[in-house]
Amino acid sequence: MGDVYLPLESQQKLMDLARQTLEHFVRGIERGPARIRDPYLQARDYGAFVSLHKKEELRGCIGNCAPRAPLFETVIRMTEAAAAQDHRVRPIARDELGAIDIEISILSPLTATSDPLALAAGKYGLHVAREGRRGILLPQVATRYGWDMKTFIEQTCLKAELPKDAWQGADAEVLCFTALIIEEQR
Repeated sequence: MGDVYLPLESQQKLMDLARQTLEHFVRGIERGPARIRDPYLQARDYGAFVSLHKKEELRGCIGNCAPRAPLFETVIRMTEAAAAQDHRVRPIARDELGAIDIEISILSPLTATSDPLALAAGKYGLHVAREGRRGILLPQVATRYGWDMKTFIEQTCLKAELPKDAWQGADAEVLCFTALIIEEQR
């Protein structure tokens, strides 16, 4: 599994697009179709998550692991979804737009792993599926909480509302990925 690569200029274009999308969406401003010519942002190889934070508080995080559209379109859709559809938090309000920071995680293709404990916590994200449930945690979550890989995989299972050892079941699917994390610089 390779790491995700986007040149810095493409990363900045993607962040600018996410910020513009957030502002327009929350303010209810109609946008025309995005015209993106950057071949890196046209790529269909990557999934993406958009996380919105207000200081240390999570204000929304939604993503898609399976690429179905050009990267820039995925980021537009995930930005709007993170602003209004994350059931864990209330939708972003106009008066808090200036305090919201955006983080975009561009995901490599998901890869099966037979030994997730051998992976480096903080470098790899996890996707655990079993019994029709799935949980996904981005690599930076392990770093943020100081988790080792065992704790990280257990927390991924708990996020899927499975027992923390569900990943060890014969019918469990454990996939890993890397992510390029782009943080808004303001």
